[in-house]
Amino acid sequence: MELKIPLADIDFNQEEEEAVLRVLRSRWLTMGAVTQEFEQAFAQYVGAKHALAVSNCTQALHLACLALGIGEHDEVILPSLSFVATANCVLYCGANPVFADIFGNHDLTISPQEIEKKITAKTRAIIMMHYGGYACQIEEILEIARKNRLAVIEDAAHAPGAVFANRHVGTWGDVGCYSFFSNKNLVTGEGGMLVTDRDDVAERVKQLRSHGMTSLTWDRHRGHAYTYDVMALGYNYRIDEIRSALGLAQLRKLEGNNARRRYLTDIYRQRLSEGEFFGIETPFLSNACLPACHLFPILLPAAADRQELITGLRKRGIQTSIHYPPIHLFSYYQQRFPGIQLPQTEQVAARELTLPLYPMMSEADVGYVLDGVCEEMRQAVH
Repeated sequence: MELKIPLADIDFNQEEEEAVLRVLRSRWLTMGAVTQEFEQAFAQYVGAKHALAVSNCTQALHLACLALGIGEHDEVILPSLSFVATANCVLYCGANPVFADIFGNHDLTISPQEIEKKITAKTRAIIMMHYGGYACQIEEILEIARKNRLAVIEDAAHAPGAVFANRHVGTWGDVGCYSFFSNKNLVTGEGGMLVTDRDDVAERVKQLRSHGMTSLTWDRHRGHAYTYDVMALGYNYRIDEIRSALGLAQLRKLEGNNARRRYLTDIYRQRLSEGEFFGIETPFLSNACLPACHLFPILLPAAADRQELITGLRKRGIQTSIHYPPIHLFSYYQQRFPGIQLPQTEQVAARELTLPLYPMMSEADVGYVLDGVCEEMRQAVH
């Protein structure tokens, strides 16, 4: 059936089309002046000293780990209720992810108390993932890191534009990583950004994202360099000018689109609080940050058949999803790290359902989704 309301949609119009055409007409497609402009604009927007664009957020996370010196046999504490890249980036460095539980139904982010329980002599860093665009307990986590001399990486894939205590989420830790995937708040198709206030981290990332070379093709094109050396085992993690051009256009829309997401989230919550929804719970009602509202997650009652509800909504043209199957329960991770139990993560993941949320939705669209949820829940609760 054709979708009436997709899970996410992209706010692209003539501005993005013209930005791409300007790049095509320039005949310089690889990382260059447009990328530099995007990096500078993003750094200024979030208030970071350095912003470095890469091809996706997974690469940003990998480079963050490498630049912070995480390596063989080190441990990094992180949530399991996240996309698998949050843990994969640690394995890429030869280190081990250590999964900590979340708070529970009211807050789907990593628990500082659970982090403290997981710290060992091998722990080198904490990754706090700002689920759905809602900030973790940043200050508590930073205090734990300070006491234990640990680095902090913010997985802010969901959170461009989120603000906590008058400071952008993603700029609190040693490194912040953002995603510009096609379903995110700022869209370039593929793409990501790493931000940091640390000069040493920025210099290391600049080198590693481009094969460990001492100069870029863009530098040589402009006559600023004629040859190069390779100083480290690097990677080809560069973004291109087309995606950077899209990023600049999208960055100009981000504040307005995030405000619209918050408005629609409030409409969802108001209707869900009216008592007709069979015990559905809504997380993050008391989150202290100004959220990016990337996702709208709900928790179904234990008696609900989630798959039946998903199928019923799909028949109405409403797309939903699950964020996320816990990383520690994937086959690869179970084989490699057997026996992990995270009670709060597991019970939340079994009940979570993500409803559509994107800036172009109307109030009527939200009403249609919730009417569908209400009607289908009558069939799905046993």
